[in-house]
Amino acid sequence: MNNLNPRQQEAAKYINGPLLVLAGAGSGKTSVITRKIAYLIEECGIKAHKIYAVTFTNKAAREMKERVSKLVNGQAAKGLTVSTFHTLGLTMLRHELAASGLKNNFSILDSDDCQRLLSELLHKDNCPAADQKQALKYIIKKISDWKNDLIQPVQAVSTAQTKEDLVAAQVYEGYQRHLRAYNAVDFDDLIALPTRLLQENQAIREKWQDRVHYMLVDEYQDTNTAQYLMVKLLVGSNGRLTAVGDDDQSIYAWRGARPENMLELTKDYPNLKVIKLEQNYRSMARILNAANSVIGNNPHVFEKKLWSQHGLGEMIRIVTCPTDRDEAEYVANDLVTHKIMNRRTYKDYAILYRGNFQAKALETQLRELQVPYKLSGGTSFYARAEIKDVMCYLRLIINPTDDSAFLRIINTPKRSIGAVTLEKLGTYAQQRGVSLLTACTELGLGQALGQSKALVNLHEFAGWLEDHAREILESTDPVPRIRQLLSDIAYEDYIRETAPTPQGAEARLENINFLLNSVQGMINKAESEDDKSIETIIRKLVLIDLLDQQAEADDSDRVQLMTLHAAKGLEFPHVYMIGLEEELLPHRNSIDSDTVEEERRLMYVGITRAKQTLTLTLAERRKSGGDFRSTTPSRFLEELPQDELEWTGRRSQKTPQQKKQIGGAHLANLRALLNNS
Repeated sequence: MNNLNPRQQEAAKYINGPLLVLAGAGSGKTSVITRKIAYLIEECGIKAHKIYAVTFTNKAAREMKERVSKLVNGQAAKGLTVSTFHTLGLTMLRHELAASGLKNNFSILDSDDCQRLLSELLHKDNCPAADQKQALKYIIKKISDWKNDLIQPVQAVSTAQTKEDLVAAQVYEGYQRHLRAYNAVDFDDLIALPTRLLQENQAIREKWQDRVHYMLVDEYQDTNTAQYLMVKLLVGSNGRLTAVGDDDQSIYAWRGARPENMLELTKDYPNLKVIKLEQNYRSMARILNAANSVIGNNPHVFEKKLWSQHGLGEMIRIVTCPTDRDEAEYVANDLVTHKIMNRRTYKDYAILYRGNFQAKALETQLRELQVPYKLSGGTSFYARAEIKDVMCYLRLIINPTDDSAFLRIINTPKRSIGAVTLEKLGTYAQQRGVSLLTACTELGLGQALGQSKALVNLHEFAGWLEDHAREILESTDPVPRIRQLLSDIAYEDYIRETAPTPQGAEARLENINFLLNSVQGMINKAESEDDKSIETIIRKLVLIDLLDQQAEADDSDRVQLMTLHAAKGLEFPHVYMIGLEEELLPHRNSIDSDTVEEERRLMYVGITRAKQTLTLTLAERRKSGGDFRSTTPSRFLEELPQDELEWTGRRSQKTPQQKKQIGGAHLANLRALLNNS
């Protein structure tokens, strides 16, 4: 505890009731949470398996658990639960299978699987093709919102006030029936289902309240309705809870986050203690002054003001460029010059932006200068549709009970097996207690489906896959046989038909070829016969995929490019924020819907990522739809403390001679870089 400041110590040791820790950016909240866990175990005598710490990302959970393990003796920390909300929900469902109506081998559908199912249901409802894309997007968001608010399909139907909502509610009904028939859940169900069990089943609620002696929740401002209620039901009326959050960093309203949940705590627990962590250990004072000045324009329930002992630091630079291309060029050149002059590494720099489309021009400029970079938020190799398709065929070959894989590939490419048929197949499989693939081979399926073309297609698919599986699994050279499988289903034709452009089709086919060559390479490099088996290889690939999904940002020396949303929780010595223009930051949608407060919080998050220097850029003209349009500087620039800013460009106070000198020095540094490379 000695290395905590007085407010942090107070938060770590307070256990006399529910506690809300208002933790400003860079104020050491993770240290408080981990020290408090250690305090609960070592000083308060609470068994580790009775303590539950919950956050939103696997990365944050791993970091928290690693820190606790360094503070607490290994044996004493045994059984401690540090997880995401969704992992906790999954654990609860696995313990409450009977009450949830799920079976032991239930599947968790990913977003692609869910979208495909919803698309089929929408198509069945005869929605015009031209409207389907937009309708599907709306329905996906609406169903997620309903689940996050614990609204059942029947409630959604009865309360629908528009035609669009009624269609969405009806699709929601069918969607849930199909999920139940498939013995499957989606991502939102992992929270909604266990929360509903806690609500409706007193015995289950009391059992879990007995298990959870103390709960700590990180990033509390990001909780939605279901997550808030889950926590409330788990900790009980005594409020054995420490909630840590910052309402100024609530930037996920679009996925259901409710910063007002922090205010709700004061209503649910009149004895709630509030402790503010305002000392920032990350940033220079000028950066914090800028952050405080901007966020001060939002209304607040809880007032706080960040401060630092790191000194003033450099002036905040605001650079106006003629076009977005000039902006990208300026940032790339300036970054390289700063790196050389200050002997820094590339990973010390981050370039942040509102939308992913802004990265393209940056990538071009960085490549021209041979600057290594990492683009966060781009589609990983294993997340590409064509790779997931092939992987699901391979997964089903080595595990015929993998219902999630079955559902993805049964109609990829199309086999004239509709949503109604799959619903009946799922119901039959659940009744028989078998996998979907096994159900396809059983004679009893004919009674469920009738003698239809779909029945024949299912039988044929199962037999065809069995033949290929046998050949692939028994072969000492399986890759050519995998290629034959893809040839038999005319997958190349399917790719060419569905790709938006011929170039896109070629890129997808090349990805598949890369995957299969990788499989061959793993076989060639394997030292033992067991390692050469295709089952082992596929399991390794699945693990690579999972690790790829959960991977932390690597430590290689690369400039980080990411959206402001993706940057939350991270920090960098030197930060560039680009696109400080009206309709971009704040975004046009927020202006139209009068939700600029969240955009201001996004600006605050971006500013507080910077430790030493902060550069803000904007373009006077930005290309949109092939044409340039004039822009207006972001209102947030006017909210900054003007005496802490150094303007370059349209609002620059420098003389032409000074500008020329700076430009000459800039060019000389770039030449030096090129000569040394």
